[in-house]
Amino acid sequence: MLSVKQFTFSPIQENTYVVYNAKGCCIIDPGCYSEIERNQLKDYILSLGIPAKYLLNTHCHLDHVFGNKFIAETFGLIPHIHPKEEQLLAFAPMSGIKWGLPFDNYQGELVFIDKNSVIEIGDDTMEILETPGHSPGSICFYCRQQGFMISGDVLFEDSIGRTDLPGGDHQTLLSSIRRELFTQPDETVIHPGHGRSTTIGHEKEFNPFFN
Repeated sequence: MLSVKQFTFSPIQENTYVVYNAKGCCIIDPGCYSEIERNQLKDYILSLGIPAKYLLNTHCHLDHVFGNKFIAETFGLIPHIHPKEEQLLAFAPMSGIKWGLPFDNYQGELVFIDKNSVIEIGDDTMEILETPGHSPGSICFYCRQQGFMISGDVLFEDSIGRTDLPGGDHQTLLSSIRRELFTQPDETVIHPGHGRSTTIGHEKEFNPFFN
């Protein structure tokens, strides 16, 4: 069974997740910006006493990749991203300068994943849902067996991801949510890239973008 640990990092208040079982863990969207935050994330992972298996990005906006290089170097992991996010990852340092948050970006090998990929940790799996709109290659990691999803900046409690950044498209995002998320069971828990967790049922009923 998978467990989910959330950290909230950086001035942008991004949610970083460690998803793990007895066989290993994956680090999703490491947004650790300061040395204190990087050490907090590293120490937690080491405290689990299990191998770090995957470095995963739901998308590659700067706040979700601040810690990619650190995690890659600390645990010997290669970032897994959707191929349509490669350009965003390369552009992230320029975004950091623009927003007054410069950082040392990961540069190196990438593993490309899409809807045909599966993340396996022991006997547990997470599917990949392709949910463009917030960014060209946004994806969600969905554990169907346990009914939870790491959704990045696709869907929030009573809100959705912004679409005014390069590569964003409002109607595409709404279509992604309706097609990939709202077709899942209402009790499915959404762990978003910012803010509190929510459920599919709550968002179908109360999210103002759909009512």
